[in-house]
Amino acid sequence: MIAKMLKCVIITDEKRKNACISDLRSLGSLHIENIRRKSQRSEDIEKIKSTYSNAHKVLLDLGVKKEGKEEYGEVEKAVAIINALDKEKKEIAEKIRLNSLEAERIREYGSFDPEDFTLLEKKGVKIRIYKAGRKETEEIKKDESFSFILLKEGKVNTIAALSDLPQKIHLSEFSLPSISLSSLDEEIERDRNRIALINEDIKKYLPLKKAIEREIRKLDDEIMYSDCLSTLKDEGEIAYISGYIPSKKKDEFASFLKERGYAYVIREVSLDDDVPTLVEYNRVTRIVKPVFDILGTVPGYREMDISSYFLVFFSLFFAMIVGDAGYGLVFLIAAVIMNAKSRKLSDINILLYVLSITTIIWGALTGTYFGSEKILSSSAFLQALVIPQITNFPEVMGVDSTWAQNMVMKFCFILGTIQLSLACIINVVRKIKAKDLSFVADLGWLLDILVLYGLVLYLVIGAECNFKAVAISVAIGYILVLVFGSQAPGVPFVKGMLSGLAGFFTTFLNTVSAFSNIMSYIRLFAVGMASLAIAESFNNMAGGMMSGAGIPLALIVILLGHVLNLVMGVLSVIVHGVRLNLLEFSGQLGMEWSGHQYEPFTKKAE
Repeated sequence: MIAKMLKCVIITDEKRKNACISDLRSLGSLHIENIRRKSQRSEDIEKIKSTYSNAHKVLLDLGVKKEGKEEYGEVEKAVAIINALDKEKKEIAEKIRLNSLEAERIREYGSFDPEDFTLLEKKGVKIRIYKAGRKETEEIKKDESFSFILLKEGKVNTIAALSDLPQKIHLSEFSLPSISLSSLDEEIERDRNRIALINEDIKKYLPLKKAIEREIRKLDDEIMYSDCLSTLKDEGEIAYISGYIPSKKKDEFASFLKERGYAYVIREVSLDDDVPTLVEYNRVTRIVKPVFDILGTVPGYREMDISSYFLVFFSLFFAMIVGDAGYGLVFLIAAVIMNAKSRKLSDINILLYVLSITTIIWGALTGTYFGSEKILSSSAFLQALVIPQITNFPEVMGVDSTWAQNMVMKFCFILGTIQLSLACIINVVRKIKAKDLSFVADLGWLLDILVLYGLVLYLVIGAECNFKAVAISVAIGYILVLVFGSQAPGVPFVKGMLSGLAGFFTTFLNTVSAFSNIMSYIRLFAVGMASLAIAESFNNMAGGMMSGAGIPLALIVILLGHVLNLVMGVLSVIVHGVRLNLLEFSGQLGMEWSGHQYEPFTKKAE
């Protein structure tokens, strides 16, 4: 549920500006409106924070699991030392990179001392090294005035010139290194050892990592405090700041301001207000919050919370796309291990339990266990769990393969029609409560979706279709959307109708889109079948090696193949399972996910 918000304006005198900001932060419930980001002071603090953040990143990059006992030392001094060591390490790493490139450039010539060339030049023998192709080499062989020694012969020859290069011949000169190859290799090795020592020195500060994290949070608090202070608007001897609070905190907020002696106004939000969104999850729907957090999607304040619907359909889409009871069992084991390590049941853990169980159920109903037909055919119990109409192994269950595939596709379209129809019904109920006449347009959309479902079945699986009934129904739905789509409370009926008729072409395109939205649910079938095909391919590949010395290799192929397939399945869920909820379903609801998160001004550091 999206919490109701109220607009607040807090007024203080010029002398109490700092105290007002401090008090609002201590209360921790006001989302400040239009914060003036990056004041001069906050920019100065940001520079300090960057040194702490870099030191923290250096410690994280070490990748050490055991950090030792947490300590509270002189953090500022430690940060300076860590950054100095990191700077030295980066300089040495760059030196190693350049020396390595130089070593690779001259390695084919072996180890020679460039000083020898200098000594020869002092004695009047100037030697230069050139690169020449076969054609250029033949030309310089013909020129008797040019003395050279062929050092290396191949497609590209290396020659040592003992006299000046003839003007008519253009060759690429090889520049001599500053030091020998052996010296370069020794220098690289010394530098690598120095980096190893630097890493050991940095590791001494790992126990201070959490202390550095706390300091970063404190600096974040200072930056926010400074920005909010600069957001206060001055009007002569008074200053004011505005923001939003959840309506349930109105009494507490008003009482707090009275105690501190601030003037204030609390009112209902208007249509012009840019209201933040606070989604209040219940015990069930909160498990899907991590998904929204990862996606960074926030419904607008005047939109609706679809977390309960998202959880149901996302779980089903996940099961159908991954589609394998064996993979579901892997997820279940991972959830149990995570739960055992953390020793508490987090929302992510619960979500993983839900997704793994639904995947196991769907896999059992389709008879899919690691993409293996042998597993299903060898167990009468597993066959008893299968619904033959949607099985992935129709030969084992004694049904026609084409018929079974058509049934799965039909189920996908039924699922899509149900979800899109649900969106229409939700809109109808919501608009009737708001006395919004445009609910009739949603009835038109509902009619279109239901009849277009029949057309989809005809085109994809060849089901019977009454085209005349479909055409008449779509036309009726189209007219209802045109006439009632722009109606709204307080809008005259004729004005709303004319506005709707003006958008006849857009409505036509949206009707076509409703057809494509239903078709879009076939991706559940297609991706699920692709995952099955990949699993079967790896099983067959490994099956041909299951004898003698090939058994270990076969096991590696099976393991890597199924791990790859499982990862691809999870990625497919993110692409397709999330899309069906956030685009097709949300689009039918009229949601744009245009909101921004309610972020109360509070102190984050301990």
